[in-house]
Amino acid sequence: MTDIHPAAMVAAGAVIGEGCRIGPGCVIGPDVVLEAGVELIAHVMVEGHTRLGAGVKVFPFVTIGMAPQDLKYKDQPTRCEVGAGTLIREGATIHRASVGGGGVTRVGANCMLMAAAHVAHDCEIGDGVILANNVMLGGHVHVDAGAFIGGGAAVHQTVRVGRLAMVSGLAGVTNDIPPFGYVFGLPARLVGFNRIGLLRRGASRDQLRTLRLVHSLLFKEPGEFAGRLADAEQRFGHEPLVMEIISFVRDPARRRQLVRPGRMAAPELGGVDEENGDGA
Repeated sequence: MTDIHPAAMVAAGAVIGEGCRIGPGCVIGPDVVLEAGVELIAHVMVEGHTRLGAGVKVFPFVTIGMAPQDLKYKDQPTRCEVGAGTLIREGATIHRASVGGGGVTRVGANCMLMAAAHVAHDCEIGDGVILANNVMLGGHVHVDAGAFIGGGAAVHQTVRVGRLAMVSGLAGVTNDIPPFGYVFGLPARLVGFNRIGLLRRGASRDQLRTLRLVHSLLFKEPGEFAGRLADAEQRFGHEPLVMEIISFVRDPARRRQLVRPGRMAAPELGGVDEENGDGA
């Protein structure tokens, strides 16, 4: 049965699904839809045209669907959506879209947003993404499925983070990160690929060896980048993971340049082994 605490405020018009639990101090706006089994522990505010998918769990002091931090926004009916099974920890904020994007801020299914993470207007977050504590995503950021963004990292507006990419803690990301890329530092530099994340998701040793060769070819070898990209396609185009990287690089919808290659900080300064490129 649905359980709504007497100290919660649920506006007329809100749609509350079967088995939802709404704790004390929660405020639910009139255009909100909570699908079955959503749990708002306490002191959660959900506003605007916002839908939380089945089984979403939200910890205290989270706000979802509030107006974007965009001076051009004049209370137009834009949307916010959170996919099924996503976990949102204390103090996180997810803003609804502005009028300058696609009209929706979207967080995918089975994501985890840790404490004080911020998802700005018009962001598109894929399934299974993890945002660690205090991550800051600017407006119109796209984070593809399975990516991990470390604590305190800041991602500039309109940046795209590729599938299964990893961003180190405290990184400052101002350019696009290709799929499986591993970035480190301020400003963030591409220092390897997410080997551990790929292994955990079933990549073979042969695929990892191929990706290492492609990473070196594209981001370490001299010469014109377009030529190296064509060379990678000719030599390794039979490998779907390689073609995923090439398709990402060539995508005309991208609005920023690729992140520049760099080197990991020395281990004695807190860096991670560059040779392994270990990720999440």
